Amino acid sequence: MKKLLYIGALACLFAACKPQTGDAVLHLGVGFEAGKAAMSADELLSSARVNIYYADYSGLVKSYRYGEMPESVYLPASTYRIDVAAGESIREQPRRANWEQAAYKGSETVSLAGGTSTTVQVNAKVSSAVVKVLFDKTVSGNLKDYTLTIGPDAEHVLVFDASKAGSRGFFLVSDLEDPVLHWTFSGKKAKSGAKVEKSGEIKAVEGGRQYELSLRYTVREGYANFDIYVDESVKVVDDIIVFEPVSSGLAPSASYEIWAAHATVHADVDEGEYSDPSAIRFEYSKDGSQWTGVAAQRKAEGKYEARLTGLQPATSYVYRLSIGGEQIGSTMSFKTEAAPQVPNGSFEETSNSSSGKYTEFYNPSASDPVNRTAWWGSGNGSEGISGSADMGYVLCKSDDTDKVDGKKSACLQSNWAIVKFAAGNLFSGYFGGLVGTKGAIVYFGRPFTARPTALKVWAKYSTGKINHIDGMPSGVTVTTSNYDKARLEIALGNWSPKQYGGNKNCPILINTTVASTMVSFGNTPETVAHAVLELAGNASNTTNTWKEYTLRLNYRDETVLPQYIVLSFASSYLGDYFTGCDSSRLWVDKCTFVYE
Repeated sequence: MKKLLYIGALACLFAACKPQTGDAVLHLGVGFEAGKAAMSADELLSSARVNIYYADYSGLVKSYRYGEMPESVYLPASTYRIDVAAGESIREQPRRANWEQAAYKGSETVSLAGGTSTTVQVNAKVSSAVVKVLFDKTVSGNLKDYTLTIGPDAEHVLVFDASKAGSRGFFLVSDLEDPVLHWTFSGKKAKSGAKVEKSGEIKAVEGGRQYELSLRYTVREGYANFDIYVDESVKVVDDIIVFEPVSSGLAPSASYEIWAAHATVHADVDEGEYSDPSAIRFEYSKDGSQWTGVAAQRKAEGKYEARLTGLQPATSYVYRLSIGGEQIGSTMSFKTEAAPQVPNGSFEETSNSSSGKYTEFYNPSASDPVNRTAWWGSGNGSEGISGSADMGYVLCKSDDTDKVDGKKSACLQSNWAIVKFAAGNLFSGYFGGLVGTKGAIVYFGRPFTARPTALKVWAKYSTGKINHIDGMPSGVTVTTSNYDKARLEIALGNWSPKQYGGNKNCPILINTTVASTMVSFGNTPETVAHAVLELAGNASNTTNTWKEYTLRLNYRDETVLPQYIVLSFASSYLGDYFTGCDSSRLWVDKCTFVYE
């Protein structure tokens, strides 16, 4: 919301009924942008406190509630400090800890010369420390009656339980001599009722920063561990009060708004001067010679935006604001993101570099450097690490007899491996080794910073009824009357190797013998985007023909840029639990990312 205000002359505010000779005019425009505040934008704006001081701290000149602020006030020529506060900051008794409202503060100094008109902008940003708590499924699956209590002292705390997961709490810390947030987790083991407790602290807490606490309960090597991962990297940028004059022209886009094939652009428009929204357009061009126009959409008072589509990846564009056919203000520019494709997506590059017993999908002699190192992994084994192939069972192979694109496809085949059922699998990552005859260690994920909108895969599937049942996830029940299913999955995210046990090249370690390490990407807070598809077999075998499938990615938060990607294909969807049909076969070929 944008509202222009002028501080000029108002007789009732001073002893004189007219401006004094040599007074200066201060123009103070007031704009407000808020994302997740309990109070509405209008409420925050109306209640915001504006204080004008002499810059030498000799005294307060004037104080206003914005909603009661006069239209114009003249000020004597001098240097002033303008302070702005809103939200929790201006309550009669501000709360040290609360769920509802952040505090906002900002300050700016301006020198006013006699007989002149000066414009000043004040940004009142979030001054509260913001805390967000996420409970991993391993917490809810293993513990009960769990809470995390956090605050600067015992008197001012917020208690996060399952119902508050993902909520944000606000803490006033700017006036504390030692800004520390102390936290205590308390819960009980679901089966035994034994108490689980852990405490810690976050030091040097800063206002305007969001602290995300991810809680995870793990059992490794027979011992129970409780981990809290604190991400302090998130700056609060969604709640900002902006005190600025209305000036028609382009407003910058955030980096996350520029994708490979589309971009969102913004403009501020003085609606007092331009009152016809239909005349407002954005125009863009690659070289400034041919322009494409897009109608602007009004998002709020004085705020307009448009989505530019059909853009080319890794390409620079210029754009401008046009109102009634006239360019307003200067042009701006952006460069679209790159649009990398799935490495070796048609599985043409193969080798037996690791073992003569199975084929891997890379080739040290490939013409494309991307395909010279292993990106895909499987349960066969890797880099001298024994897997199923060393036991005589190949779970993934190159197939030159059945394909869609090029000369080869990848065939995933489930098997009964002597004492254990094993699903055919292929994934971005590498095989980490066998855990006796009980399971395996697998590393998932590869570095990837692009943002596709979908994954297209050609696939065919042949299966039968489930004939091996060793386990199944919570909430799922299958019998030998059910047909097996194939599973195709893609996830983009920011999984920390420290939290998930992996390394910088493959952040997620999964030990198939330890249930707490099984990652459900659809429910993991670090997942940025996700899509999954199951191919259901049946008596008529309708999936046993090649067909192109589209897995459209659902981005949970488009403001977050991913660092890793997981691609995972399995011929038996419950293979992690050693359940499925040992005759299941899944072929995949021509995997491509879509950028729209």
